[in-house]
Amino acid sequence: MATTQTSKKKSTTARRARWIPRWWPGWLICLAAFAATPWLLGPRCPDRLVIATGPTDGAYYAYAQEYKKRLATHGITLEVRVTDGSLENQRLLNADDGVVSLAIIQGGTGDPAKENLQSLASLYPEPVWLFCSGNEPVDELTQLRGKRIAVGREGSGTRAIALQLLSDSAIHDSDDKTRLVNAGPREACQQLKSGEIDAAFIVMSPEAAVIRELLQADGIHVASLRRVTAWQQNYPFLSVPTLPEGVVNIERNIPERDIRLLAPTANLVARGDLHHALVPLILQAVQQVHQDNGMLVRSTPFPNPQFTDFPINDDARRYFRSGPSLLFRYLPFWLAAWLDRVKLILLPLCTLLIPFIKAAPPVYRWRIRSKIYRWYRVLHEIDLELKEPNRRVDFSSLLERLNTLEQELFEVSVPLSYMEEFYNLRLHVSFVRNRLRQVESTRDRSRQAA
Repeated sequence: MATTQTSKKKSTTARRARWIPRWWPGWLICLAAFAATPWLLGPRCPDRLVIATGPTDGAYYAYAQEYKKRLATHGITLEVRVTDGSLENQRLLNADDGVVSLAIIQGGTGDPAKENLQSLASLYPEPVWLFCSGNEPVDELTQLRGKRIAVGREGSGTRAIALQLLSDSAIHDSDDKTRLVNAGPREACQQLKSGEIDAAFIVMSPEAAVIRELLQADGIHVASLRRVTAWQQNYPFLSVPTLPEGVVNIERNIPERDIRLLAPTANLVARGDLHHALVPLILQAVQQVHQDNGMLVRSTPFPNPQFTDFPINDDARRYFRSGPSLLFRYLPFWLAAWLDRVKLILLPLCTLLIPFIKAAPPVYRWRIRSKIYRWYRVLHEIDLELKEPNRRVDFSSLLERLNTLEQELFEVSVPLSYMEEFYNLRLHVSFVRNRLRQVESTRDRSRQAA
């Protein structure tokens, strides 16, 4: 009994000793690959973003809050930062600290020379409303010369586009009697209704309360400019939506006719280092928020990759062309983002593994057979010792070797396809044991007879 336990311990120790040198290089390679994963795959997908919007009473802030709700369902925290408008948003995106990753910027206010910034999408058109007092229709900006005109707050996108349009019509603050007033939408609405100003530029959605109030106010009308197509040709960030007749108030037929408007688009802009896995998730949220067309009749559906100041992001272009990839379409975001990183090394690795995969079956067969042949070598050595009649043989030592071998056979696992050779080996072990006993018995009788 003690001999069997000792043999079993020796067998186990021998197997461990064989296993350790055989596999340690593979374990070292796996550990090295695991440690190098961050460098091989690049930075992990962040779970927190900061977006710069505008004032809390503006559309940019309200839409960003909707993005925040939808991204939260995928484990992404979106921090909405209040700003003064598009110009400050661009400044925050270009800051060296890189805290702000996203911003909504009005078309026409961005600086394309900033190579670090990329557009993800045009979100929706923001009409340039020109409200005028009096009953005389205005269809040319030159009719505003000598008037008091509200052009928006300092640093706002409204002011930037208003000054550009007025400059194209040779209207400046230095002209006789022409006075440009810095006023936001609500302030401009009050001044226009009280007669303090004659006209006001406002860039806002038609659903905004200020726009609805001015459209229905007595003595105030919205200008429908004749040459909007010419401005669109000169400024690619402009679209030309139409406000249909009577859409605001059917009973009072407001507006009284179709009005063609110039509209810069609200652009979603990102830093160039935004993680690529976030792009389809952000655009999916954007499409859900902006899928309603609202009052305006648009020739182009929104969101889209057109009417942008900055180069369109490559991942955003692919998203608009073919939608999200299969990974992001059917898997949870965290899993899709991880697989998206891993595939960068798995694809070339799989290519390199093809020759090894082809060589695996013959190597596997050789590996199984080599175990069996190793045991046959032991049987062959014992058999050779028994063949020499005059050689002194330690029968107890040979028997112990056979017992150890047989114990190993009991513990080893062999695939079914190799069971024939395995059982043949066990039969041959029994054969050699019987022969060993016969030889031992024969020599014992010979010594007794002598």
